[in-house]
Amino acid sequence: METPSKFLDAVHYRRSIYQLNNTSPISDARIVEIVNTIIQDVPSSFNSQSTRLLVLLHSEHFQFWNIVLECLKEIVPDGAFPKTEKRISGFQNSYGTILFYEDTETVKDLQAKYELYADRFPQWAEHASGMHQYALWTALEAEGLGANIQHYNPLVDQQAEKTWNIPQNWQLKAQLVFGGCEGAARESLPPKTQQPIEARLFVHGLRSDGIDSVESRS
Repeated sequence: METPSKFLDAVHYRRSIYQLNNTSPISDARIVEIVNTIIQDVPSSFNSQSTRLLVLLHSEHFQFWNIVLECLKEIVPDGAFPKTEKRISGFQNSYGTILFYEDTETVKDLQAKYELYADRFPQWAEHASGMHQYALWTALEAEGLGANIQHYNPLVDQQAEKTWNIPQNWQLKAQLVFGGCEGAARESLPPKTQQPIEARLFVHGLRSDGIDSVESRS
């Protein structure tokens, strides 16, 4: 019998969890260690290594969501703002936030160096960012942390740039909010809804016991 994979367990149990608190089952040092591993080992096209990460913990994390709230005050109608404020408070009351950036200068350099693929590099940078986001989300799940992905960019870009001295060539892509799971937040999640696997997965050339299952062609 094949040994169960802890990685696949984390993939299976990873969900968008919004009921978070400001506790963590692991240390801040362990969180940073995980981020270091992800940024070094997740692949990127042409080994571009264009992804940049900003980890915000404790008061820095709290400040980021204050910035988001102040930016939203400028555009959300008064009648809808209480609901918005409650949502942002939920993010703010979690443990930390990881901001995902892409270095646009790295992308431009690759476009100039490999002109044949110039139009593809922005898309490939998005792929790299997505892989980093998913890898970190899954890694934190494996450590017992809940998380969800948010996208308040470009609304907060300028203020975040000023506050944390972010280089102007870094472009914000997403924010991963994480923390301890509040109460029965995980247990109360609805079952995953899945489209039929037959419509999503084709397999060709499958072998059983080392014997090709596809009839040989004469």
